[in-house]
Amino acid sequence: MDLPQYLLRDLPSEERPRERMMQYGAGSLSHAELLAILFRTGTRDESAVHLAHRVLSSIGGIRNLVDISLDELVKLRGIGPAKALQLKAGIELGQRLAKARLPEAQVIRSPRDAADILMEQLRYLQKEHFVCLFLNTKNHIIAQETLSIGSLNSSIVHPREVFRAAIKCSSASVVCAHNHPSGDPTPSPEDIRMTERLCEAGEIVGIDVLDHIVIGDGEFISLKEQGLM
Repeated sequence: MDLPQYLLRDLPSEERPRERMMQYGAGSLSHAELLAILFRTGTRDESAVHLAHRVLSSIGGIRNLVDISLDELVKLRGIGPAKALQLKAGIELGQRLAKARLPEAQVIRSPRDAADILMEQLRYLQKEHFVCLFLNTKNHIIAQETLSIGSLNSSIVHPREVFRAAIKCSSASVVCAHNHPSGDPTPSPEDIRMTERLCEAGEIVGIDVLDHIVIGDGEFISLKEQGLM
């Protein structure tokens, strides 16, 4: 005979994340408790909170939720397609919310402005993503696009991809950025060479490359500020 799944309501009141969230707010909950609310139910032999703890432990922590695939999730004991989809939907909503906080006419006045926009989007990714912010003549952001996703330590992008996208949105200038999954934003020799090629191509087509930002774990480096472009 099948045993019922453990529900959050089966936990002692002090261990119920929903009640604690209602009383104290979402900020009072641990990563596992927030995850348990998304899961809603546990398994036959563990509560949703225990399941969440085990999932976080098995994948190496909350940061790795960003890149884990549906197939990888459903291979974890206790995670079926429904729970996996709920989790991925929650992550996607969080990422969209991070973007939605930004005003449509945000102005880039400094490298810090660009880094503030991209830091939370890029800092946790386990592969290099090359992203461009396209600006109008007043340095307002008119578009953002990810042009390349590379390996753990390499993101290859060709200047034609950057400027094809820039021309498509009638951009006057562009700020390029990519992340270093290692967390260290120190530009590599390839980063510097790629920036030189982008600047040369920008001069030809009449679209300025204002900066190239390398995003690390909570810190960044501007190649412009470093005198590398």
